[in-house]
Amino acid sequence: MGTQEKRRSNAMRIVVVGLGKVGRALTAQLAGEGHDLVVIDQNSEIIDNIVNIYDVRGVAGNGGCYGVQKEAFEEGADLLIATTSSDEINILSCLVAKKIGTRHTIARIRNPEYAKQLRFMRGELGLSMVINPEQATAREIARVLRFPSAIKREQFCRQRFELVEYRIGPDNPLVGMPLTDLYRNIRVKILICAVARGQETIIPSGSFELQAGDKIYLTASPRDLETFFRKLHLFKERANNIMIVGAGRMTYYLVRELQDAQKRLTVIDNNLQRCQDMSEKFPGVLVIHGDGADSELLSEERIDEMDAFVALTGMDETNIILAMYASQFNACKVVAKINRPSFADLAAANNLVDSVVSTAAVTSEAIARYVRAMQNSIDSDNIKTLHRLVGGRVEALEFNVGAGLPFIGKPLKELQFKDGLLIAGIVRRNGQTVIPSGDDALSEGDDVVVVTTDTTLHALRDIVK
Repeated sequence: MGTQEKRRSNAMRIVVVGLGKVGRALTAQLAGEGHDLVVIDQNSEIIDNIVNIYDVRGVAGNGGCYGVQKEAFEEGADLLIATTSSDEINILSCLVAKKIGTRHTIARIRNPEYAKQLRFMRGELGLSMVINPEQATAREIARVLRFPSAIKREQFCRQRFELVEYRIGPDNPLVGMPLTDLYRNIRVKILICAVARGQETIIPSGSFELQAGDKIYLTASPRDLETFFRKLHLFKERANNIMIVGAGRMTYYLVRELQDAQKRLTVIDNNLQRCQDMSEKFPGVLVIHGDGADSELLSEERIDEMDAFVALTGMDETNIILAMYASQFNACKVVAKINRPSFADLAAANNLVDSVVSTAAVTSEAIARYVRAMQNSIDSDNIKTLHRLVGGRVEALEFNVGAGLPFIGKPLKELQFKDGLLIAGIVRRNGQTVIPSGDDALSEGDDVVVVTTDTTLHALRDIVK
């Protein structure tokens, strides 16, 4: 079967400019979803490597050049995504794309000064979306620090519904408990919608028993989620005394997210200029010029009294070691930025770090969410939010229930859902959150969260067989 025959009917013509960490992650995601993909990079060796791995076409050259983009798609593409290391080239690439007829453009823009002009950029330059990797990752870290019991925390339905990732330790009261007993005894409206056990991913039934080492994914309203962890004596208060090693761009955004009267923030960096810049921008933050890997310095700055420790240096290896060191002091929460997927998997699998964040993963997920929403606009469905779980093997998607769907008003127990799929939550028009049972039904105007192992699902109508 030829390449074009394998493309889905709703596949789009997409150009990815720049094949760094983000560009490669996007290429893997979008190629796997069957889009007609052309990748552009100035390094011909990288192009050859990507073309050999994925079902894509490659063009070696500057993505900001008219001739290079015309070689990709003569009349323009449906979407161009510019993810080079240069904000200016990304903006130029999007401008050129609009001139040759490309419908939508996305630019990765990292400079905080440009970030202040986003409204102008989107309107005057025709950008469909602007993504700042460091800012997006900082927001993810901030969400976790506000709910330290979780490894990862995602929000749906205008923050009325949450999904958290949580690892079950050997002494955890959940070990050996069937889910039916958990729901019956705990009397809190929560749902365990996915379990990662080793290399296996499970959408569990009520008879499923939890084991030590399981990584579980729970959905509930924010209030019920807190109640659940409190009843099991597993709740950790939000972090207020926080140490951050590394004073780069991501730390700037993180401090801006976290700074309030209750929080005490300490930032350590070995670059004097970065320390001076941080002090000027945030007078209320304690900024230390020194080696964040120096155990004596960390002790002097009272690492043992911290609620949370965040490793944000430019080196994955350093961040892993720092996180392991901080874990000895029973810090409430330890977070490390680890961009290399093999290192991130190693750290997570061996419980070396509480929470791992990756700018490439956060950025590619945000763009993939936008692409899926574009497909839905063609199909008249409406994906509002998308989050990847279990290393991308499971997706949690938020849909709006539009008019005309054949299963509206029918009890869920009467529907034949596709294998590996679960309705994890419903938010009614009036804001009521529902952990669904078989007697519940979807109504027009509801927001519904679907958890599925089908990572190509793009329309709500496709959830039933």
